[in-house]
Amino acid sequence: MDQSATLMKRFDLRYPIIQAPLAGGGDTPELVAAVCNAGGMGFIGAAYLTPEHIRIATGTVRKLTARPFGVNLFAPMPTETLLGSAEAAIDQVGPYFQELGLPAPGLPVQSRYTFEDQLDAALESGASAFSFTFGILSDDVVAAIKRRDMFLIGTATTVAEAAALEKAGVDGIVAQGSEAGGHRGTFSGDFSAGMIGTIAMVPQIVDAVHLPVIASGGIMDGRGIAAALALGAAAVQLGTAFLSCHESGIPPVYKDAILNAREDQTRITRAFSGRPARGIVNRFMTEVESTGAILPFPLQNALTRPLRSAAGKQGRSEFLSLWAGQGVRLARRQSAAELVARLGQETDMTLRKLVDSRERGTQQVPSAQ
Repeated sequence: MDQSATLMKRFDLRYPIIQAPLAGGGDTPELVAAVCNAGGMGFIGAAYLTPEHIRIATGTVRKLTARPFGVNLFAPMPTETLLGSAEAAIDQVGPYFQELGLPAPGLPVQSRYTFEDQLDAALESGASAFSFTFGILSDDVVAAIKRRDMFLIGTATTVAEAAALEKAGVDGIVAQGSEAGGHRGTFSGDFSAGMIGTIAMVPQIVDAVHLPVIASGGIMDGRGIAAALALGAAAVQLGTAFLSCHESGIPPVYKDAILNAREDQTRITRAFSGRPARGIVNRFMTEVESTGAILPFPLQNALTRPLRSAAGKQGRSEFLSLWAGQGVRLARRQSAAELVARLGQETDMTLRKLVDSRERGTQQVPSAQ
C-alpha cells in the first residue's frame, strides 16, 4: 500500500486534505470539526493555549465530530537572552499602543505554563494525531505520544530536517515550502537557507525518507493538490485557504485582507513574534522591520499580543499579524465543508484532465512499425 493510501486509511479520510494548525484563534473547534466531518482532517493549533483551554477546545471538537482530528504544539526551544534589546523594542511599539488607547507596554513575561503542561493536556485530548514544528521532540516525549497511539508529525523545511525527524521517530512529515503563510518551521541551519519552494522540496523529501510526506505551502485549490500528489506527497496541508472560511476565528478585517490581497503582497517578517513568518505587508510590519528593534521569540509575540488583540476588535488591520501564504489570491469566502468539497472536486477534475490529455497524446503518436 502506498503512503497516500496508508495515511487515508489510518484516518478514514475521504480526501487527502489536512487543515493546518492555525495557532492564535483561527482554527476554532467549529472549523476543525467541520473539516473532519467533510472528509478531511482538522487540527487544533494549541501552541498559545493554556492547558485548560486545550482541554476545552479539544473537548468541543469531540462533541462536534466523531472523526479523527489532530492537535499541534511548538517544540520546546531554548530561551534567548534579551541583552540590551528590550528597552528599544518596547519603546518602538509604545506609540502604537497609545494610538489604540492601550496602556503603555512593559517587559513581557514568560507564560506560567510549560510545554510539558500543554503536552499533558494534548495527550488527554482524544486526538488521533499530534504534530509539532520549530524543532525535534525528545525521546521521552516521542515515547509518551506513541504510547497514546497518536500519529506523530514533524515539520521540515529541508531534506536534512526531514531526515532528522525520521530518525527521531515521527510517523509523517510536513514539507513546508517557502510559499507557506505563518511561521517558518526551520530548526536546522539558517532560516534563509530553508526558503525552498514547495514544488522543488516535496519530491526531494519524498525520495529521502520512508514516511508519508504532507505538502504545505501555496496550495489553495485542486490543481495544487493534484500537483503535490504527482510529486509524491501523501496528502496536503492548507492554512490560508481555511482562514477565510465562515468558521474561522480570525477578525473580519483579517479575512477581508486575505480576500483582497495579491500574491506579491506577502513578506517574511519578525516584527510581530520575533520569529520569521510570512504575512500580508502592513504598516506595523514595515515600520518595525525598518528599525530592527525586535525581541526574540516568544517575547516579541507576548509584547505585541495586546496590540494585536485590540486591533482585531477595533478593525485596524495595520496592526494585525496577517499571516497568509503566496497563494492568497485564490482564497474564497465559504464554509469549511464547501471548501473541502470543492477541493476534492477540483482535484478529481484536474487528475481526469491529465489522464485525458495523456490518452489523447498517445492516440496521436503513430505506432512504430
